[in-house]
Amino acid sequence: MSELKSLHKEAIPAALEKATRYRLLNEPAEAESICLDVLKTDPENQEAIITLLLALSDRFTKGYGVSDTQIKQLLGRIRNEYERAYYSGIFAERRAKTKLTQNTPGCRFQAYDLFCEAMSCFEKAEAVRPPGNDDALLRWNTCARIIERNRLVPREEEEPIEFPLE
Repeated sequence: MSELKSLHKEAIPAALEKATRYRLLNEPAEAESICLDVLKTDPENQEAIITLLLALSDRFTKGYGVSDTQIKQLLGRIRNEYERAYYSGIFAERRAKTKLTQNTPGCRFQAYDLFCEAMSCFEKAEAVRPPGNDDALLRWNTCARIIERNRLVPREEEEPIEFPLE
């Protein structure tokens, strides 16, 4: 493979606008590539980290495998407590929606668990949200409605098997 070319620092704002545009055009691989270029030049760029996180989670619906480890590393790089909790919730919510569309054993229980995880993250974000920002509350309500609409329930815990004593 040829050596990748480096982005100039002054080109970062325009590159991030392109990444957002590619996400909106449902082309997450292109957005991911741009974010990786930005992060090569500016490793702590918060907008690039968040856009990359969203681009990776956009790929759930396309059937691509996305590493939970990579997502968790990106979430750990988000400095703002509100944004870290909010985007953790977004990630869990998107995984839940993907599980809900699968037709595999236990997928509805997994979706329920992931929606609950998302709601917990949104509650953490709500507690530290900036004034006038109810995004986390809106996402929490969406998750609650999806659970209700799809009649999702937790997996019942299996009773422990007791073996008779001889």
